[in-house]
Amino acid sequence: MALPIQDQAKYWGISTLIFFAALWFMGDVILPFILGGAIAYFLDPVADRLEAMGLSRVAATTLITVVALVIFVVMVLAVVPTLVQQATSLIQTAPQLASDLQAFLVERFPQLLEPGSTVSQTLSGIGEQVKEKGGALLQTALTSAASLLNVLMLLVIVPVVAFYLLLDWDNMIARIDELLPRDHAPVVRRLAGQIDQTLASFVRGMGTVCLVLGTYYAVALMLVGLQFGLVVGFLAGLITFIPYVGALVGGALAVGLALFQFWGDWLSIGLVGIIFAIGQVIEGNVLTPKLVGSSVGLHPVWLLFALSIFGTLFGFVGMLVAVPVAASIGVLVRYAAEQYKISRLYKGHAGREED
Repeated sequence: MALPIQDQAKYWGISTLIFFAALWFMGDVILPFILGGAIAYFLDPVADRLEAMGLSRVAATTLITVVALVIFVVMVLAVVPTLVQQATSLIQTAPQLASDLQAFLVERFPQLLEPGSTVSQTLSGIGEQVKEKGGALLQTALTSAASLLNVLMLLVIVPVVAFYLLLDWDNMIARIDELLPRDHAPVVRRLAGQIDQTLASFVRGMGTVCLVLGTYYAVALMLVGLQFGLVVGFLAGLITFIPYVGALVGGALAVGLALFQFWGDWLSIGLVGIIFAIGQVIEGNVLTPKLVGSSVGLHPVWLLFALSIFGTLFGFVGMLVAVPVAASIGVLVRYAAEQYKISRLYKGHAGREED
């Protein structure tokens, strides 16, 4: 005999509270395991594809691990130092950029800026504020990341956890399926499949889109000769998961920097704008339809809300689990809405007459 609905709600509610309590109290401890699980989930389709090509699970996992480590080492040695250097230089030159902007506005639009005006004082203080706060923020981010993640966790524990989880991923899913309540197993499998579809379309698809566009923006801007092209491209690619925001923010920043660096060279300034226009065309017509597809993803507002709430409550670990939790809640809400529409609470007397 199945448990009453009240008891089921109680047990599932207690499980949810235990999950959030674990995030609250053990955030830093479980961080490498969450990272390893996320990496394994992201790479599981690749392992399945290699298995379909004839490799064993062990060989597929080993090949993926070796390739991932090589890419990671290349990124650390070649890209990360340049990225940090350009970000630091951008923060250090912010006062000069603000001063140049003020001089440009005074020269071209003297009526907008009068000496001693609020706008003039604000512009003169922007550069110093960015330099002071930006430098402190960058330094804090670097030191916090070093203390939070720990080099040992990043270089040893996370890859090891990801390797073993990827190796046993299919077995783990099968074991979890065996533990599902028999009365609810079909519904749980269907909801889990929808959650996986949402995560696959958003996390895997948009993650790949962000990587491709970020690389394109960075390489193209550096080829044009933009001084901070790598930073701008990295930032634009990083926030591409929010529709149009990545291109707008990255494009505005790139064009603004290009105006200071290439003033008078309208060809170079135009090329910077064209780079982001082409990026939008590629994203909208090629990358997003091919990699993300037409499956239901996460609304940008819902995603930002989840990131804000979980980041505030649980820190960096909360931000990592925000997307899967938001996707799960979205699927559950849609399922609840479907059940509500077939219930007597929704149909009322009309529903009784149909019955």
